[in-house]
Amino acid sequence: MIDLNLEGRQAVVTGASLGIGEAAVKELADMGASVIFCARNQEAVNELSGYSEKVIGLVADLGEKESTEAFLDQVEAAGGADILVNNVGASPSRNFLYMSDEDWTDLHELNLMSAVRCTRRLLPKMRKQQWGRIIMVSSGAGKYPNAATIDYGATKAAMISVGKSLSKKYGSDGVLVNSVLPGLIRTAMWERAATEIAEASETSMEAELEKRGSGVPVGRYGTSKEVADVIAFLCSNSAAYINGASIEVNGGNTAHI
Repeated sequence: MIDLNLEGRQAVVTGASLGIGEAAVKELADMGASVIFCARNQEAVNELSGYSEKVIGLVADLGEKESTEAFLDQVEAAGGADILVNNVGASPSRNFLYMSDEDWTDLHELNLMSAVRCTRRLLPKMRKQQWGRIIMVSSGAGKYPNAATIDYGATKAAMISVGKSLSKKYGSDGVLVNSVLPGLIRTAMWERAATEIAEASETSMEAELEKRGSGVPVGRYGTSKEVADVIAFLCSNSAAYINGASIEVNGGNTAHI
């Protein structure tokens, strides 16, 4: 029988104000885990914290080292983590020739170094208890890069690499590290992009999303919950022999073997 029970486990989810992070918090809580999450604004923290008595939200900006360390101090004071979902990130679309060093550094801090810092702080407890789950929420852009999101793809590829390296080092300690690579998922990012296209072409956001989604083999964009379901499964005891994997959640929208 599939064991999806996470009672007694404490999970940490970064960047959970909306989208995949929010869905992951809810899914893990529904499976019995207590969940600590962070978001950058108090309103988002208050809203998601009301989902369940198992959910606690904290305000933090993981693009800043000091804020990240303060968040982790609070997590450790609450007992640390058995499960870490490194989800926080941003995906700006911009022209390589006009990007400054600061543009590259800022995204590197948020997308990659937040995951490095959180993992470094929370991993020792997992090793000591010989059980842990770390999920790197990467992106299809980490495997199939494009020029419009060149820095985003670079950071997401680095997350996959870091995850695979850690999986080789700490798998024998019972700590499993995997990456999830969402494809076309209906999040605020894709809705913004569809809105921009719609305004230029005098159509609607919904029409543009439907048009783009029709190119996916399953015929639509995915949902945040569908990604969260995969994340949650990887955190369960039934995923005890999955380690170092990069799992694409994209409706079949790739053509490689």
